[in-house]
Amino acid sequence: MTESDRKRSSQTIRLFLAGDVMLGRGIDQILPHPGDPTLREDYVQTAEGYVDLAEQRNGTIPRAVPYSYVWGDLLADLDARSCDLRLVNLETAITTSDAAEPKGINYRMHPANAAALSAAGIDAVSLANNHTLDWGVAGLVETLKVLSEHNITTVGAGRTRHDASAPGLLELGNGRSIVLLAYGARNSGIPAHWGAGLATAGINLLPEAADDAIAEIRHQIASVHRAGAIVVLSLHWGTNWGYEILPGERDLAHRLVDEAGVDIVHGHSSHHPRAAEVYNGKLILYGQGDLINDYEGIGGHEEYRSDLVLAYMVDIRADSGSFETLELLPYRIKTFRLQRAGQPEIGWLHDMMARECAVFGGQLERTGAGTIRLFKPAT
Repeated sequence: MTESDRKRSSQTIRLFLAGDVMLGRGIDQILPHPGDPTLREDYVQTAEGYVDLAEQRNGTIPRAVPYSYVWGDLLADLDARSCDLRLVNLETAITTSDAAEPKGINYRMHPANAAALSAAGIDAVSLANNHTLDWGVAGLVETLKVLSEHNITTVGAGRTRHDASAPGLLELGNGRSIVLLAYGARNSGIPAHWGAGLATAGINLLPEAADDAIAEIRHQIASVHRAGAIVVLSLHWGTNWGYEILPGERDLAHRLVDEAGVDIVHGHSSHHPRAAEVYNGKLILYGQGDLINDYEGIGGHEEYRSDLVLAYMVDIRADSGSFETLELLPYRIKTFRLQRAGQPEIGWLHDMMARECAVFGGQLERTGAGTIRLFKPAT
């Protein structure tokens, strides 16, 4: 990438957005302070088992790695692009709680390993997902505490319904700001009883009726909105596998833009990337896929190439939130580390995303720097 490519106008805001980041289980075991590896799964009974599976697939994984290890080549790419905000969906409780929810799969990382998030300069995380309460309310409360200690903004979960639904307001300087909200939909596997109550901790559940969801989100935005603020809605929704965007999902996303005033829909839940759409000048990410996980040695769903992941660099107009460009940075997860994808892998990712985005009029191209760009649809 040339220096001119990396630079941007002072009228542009650049965001690093990622889908699911899972730093628990096997990954927690290779970090400097591994927690209790005991699992309540039928498939594997210890988190070390996931390290073993990955090593069988791709070779030895070092232990007590630096906190930066899992981010791998992404860190240099982020530094080269000078982001205003780095936001991910954190699918891991940060806790020593042993109160595992009886759901079969429970993710946690030791609180002393939370520095792994700081190593990537993460500014904010969405917690409105189906793993935030894997270790009960105690696990959620500890997660919130640890993230606060690391100066990471949290949205989508809280000690009460008011806290869980409250938007975050992030100041970017020069009069620029971002309003950040997060909701989790039941169809992503979130148990109903995980919803925050008037006086009980939980996550911010998306109302199942679209009209109710739009009304609530409009109200939340209005409660903190200021002139010129950019609105980003982080939304955990849909199934783990499959490219289809259901009509109800597209309709809701469009209404979020048209009626609620959302500038970017930051969608996630699928284990692989799904389509992106530019609608009325605003960016909708229907599913960004996983960015970091410990699934390396697990078989199944090979057709989706879930070992290939994308980091999303989004440029929008600071004065209007209008979309300018989306740069997709391709990586392969290998030995629990993000490594730049090779040319055949980039080609596969480009062809897949071009196919899915074309449904919505999106146009993609490969760059000379080994990335993929989505431009505004032709008019």
